Amino acid sequence: MKIPYRFLIASLVLTPFAHAQAPAPDVLVKTITEEVTTILKKDKEIQAGDAKKAADLIESKIVPHFDFTRMTRIAMARNWRSATPEQQKQLTGEFKTLLVRTYSTALANYRDQQIDYKPLRSRPEDAEVTVKSDVRQAGSSQPVSIDYEMEKTPNGWKVYDVKVGGVSLVTTYRDTFASEVRERGIDGLIKSLVTKNREPLGSRAGKS
Repeated sequence: MKIPYRFLIASLVLTPFAHAQAPAPDVLVKTITEEVTTILKKDKEIQAGDAKKAADLIESKIVPHFDFTRMTRIAMARNWRSATPEQQKQLTGEFKTLLVRTYSTALANYRDQQIDYKPLRSRPEDAEVTVKSDVRQAGSSQPVSIDYEMEKTPNGWKVYDVKVGGVSLVTTYRDTFASEVRERGIDGLIKSLVTKNREPLGSRAGKS
């Protein structure tokens, strides 16, 4: 199932946060969402479809709050254990690049959206939580759920998966990765990711 670009943006607006005292995960998501959406509303180049500038924004504002190693491990499933440490490192790097490129198109397609957050259900000792929200596209009465799966780390809360309408953004890659590994091995999957990531990044939104 392909996630519509207009909903991807709501799942990505996380930016570095001062960790003098790590904020609660829901507070972190809400505060940062407001900051990044403010940038997007003012940036005419991103609004015009500048995917490269959107990618730069992701690298500086979003990447620091995602656990790409865990995300890659989830996407690889049992094949992760078959990879050597060096292969795991390469897979993580290429998967991160792939996601950043995909999400840059989502940013370039950003339009006004209303985001409503649900009360966080967690205990102080919880190391993993789910921050739930509903996103409503401008002009639409039908909300789409956005759930952030987060883990507590020494560097604050990190996102390791996002579910849009109940569909995991990470596990959507699992079948493709498994097929590549079956046919070409782990090195073949790495090569495939490298090739895909070297394709020109479209300067206009909507290109792939």
